[in-house]
Amino acid sequence: MARGKSVYACTECGASSPKWQGQCPGCGLWNTLVETVAEAQVSGNRYAAVGGAAKLQQLSDIRPREEPRTPTGLEEFDRVLGGGLVAGGVVLIGGDPGIGKSTLLLQALSKMAAADQSVLYVSGEESAEQVALRARRLQVPTAGLALLAEISLERVLSTLAGQKPAVSVAVIDSIQTLYSEALQSAPGSVAQVRECAAQLTRHAKQSGTSIILVGHVTKEGALAGPRVLEHIVDTVLYFEGDAHSSFRLVRAVKNRFGAVNELGVFAMTERGLRGVSNPSALFLSQHEQPVSGSCVMVTQEGTRPLLVEIQALVDSSHSPSPRRLTVGLEQNRLAMLLAVLHRHAGIVCFDQDVFVNAVGGVRIAEPAADLAVLAAIVSSFRNKPLQSKLIAFGEVGLAGEIRPAPRGQERLKEAAKLGFTHALIPKANAPKHPIAGLTVVAVDRVGTAIDKLF
Repeated sequence: MARGKSVYACTECGASSPKWQGQCPGCGLWNTLVETVAEAQVSGNRYAAVGGAAKLQQLSDIRPREEPRTPTGLEEFDRVLGGGLVAGGVVLIGGDPGIGKSTLLLQALSKMAAADQSVLYVSGEESAEQVALRARRLQVPTAGLALLAEISLERVLSTLAGQKPAVSVAVIDSIQTLYSEALQSAPGSVAQVRECAAQLTRHAKQSGTSIILVGHVTKEGALAGPRVLEHIVDTVLYFEGDAHSSFRLVRAVKNRFGAVNELGVFAMTERGLRGVSNPSALFLSQHEQPVSGSCVMVTQEGTRPLLVEIQALVDSSHSPSPRRLTVGLEQNRLAMLLAVLHRHAGIVCFDQDVFVNAVGGVRIAEPAADLAVLAAIVSSFRNKPLQSKLIAFGEVGLAGEIRPAPRGQERLKEAAKLGFTHALIPKANAPKHPIAGLTVVAVDRVGTAIDKLF
């Protein structure tokens, strides 16, 4: 058989080029072109087979209905999904190798099978014996859980269509291992991943089967394959966590049927992943005595407020270029906050090494952490502990003002519920009615906040 003609396709945008070049001609990114087999072009009029125009509808005439949810049996997983799986919905979950994606989905399918749901686990990376060994190790019940070890897309779709009763939930582990016989390229290529995802999504919408796709990630942590993969599916979840920690975080970055940036917290045990009902306790250190350089903030992850401890260490630098290091926070924002601290509070740190860490491995992207970071830095710089049972949140502007954080009332109520007695917050977030057991100090300038703290 003659070898197919090769083209170079971009892994980000899907654009193709007849020869390799460093920069993608479509999206302009560098080193994203990979070799793949060119697919045959369809000749003739591509619209000739379409049987007339589609029927138009008026948006005002459409009566939307609330989509029923199918619970997975794992409360934290259902929280991230927005309440459970939606019939016909397609979920893409990605994460580092060995972080627990297959374990989580096997536990979820086991619980749904026990609830008389028709489920199917399609394994393209492991044999049937390996999946059975993992189920035995996790001690999960497997009665009613159907397993298919297959990587052919056509056979998978045929199995899904032939099941009686119809499969309600199917897991594809993983999308990069599937291949379609209609294409000549290898499994995992841009064309194969795009085509297999599109065919599975089409089947989900037509049959009402909820499909969960497991996706590989690159060394940078992004989902492997074309970017269109994330556009096709309804929900995109990222599995996060440190390999040296027993805690795992599942974060929703896209959800057509629920809120984005929802967070589910799990603990890895000998019997698999277990949901954590009070995740704030994970991100707070237990100090016997007050220590300097520590401040607790309330961050908002979707609909859930979480208390996270921010730790800072300020030490004299012994090199011409002082170090600025953050773990769980944005490093460029730390440099900006130090400049604001110098200009508007008179605290000089240009000759100091500054290290900032968010306890528990959580990643904080919202700017509401600014005030807590500054409080921890000044506490370490002056070697003076902050007031006991104090929380702080608020965004700091370049002009030295403290801007409000969204959903401030919920943050304060969560802090009061966990026993905190003092809060330093932006003036715009000051509650209209007192919160029982919580003394609130509202400030509008960085200098005022530092004076109130010390």
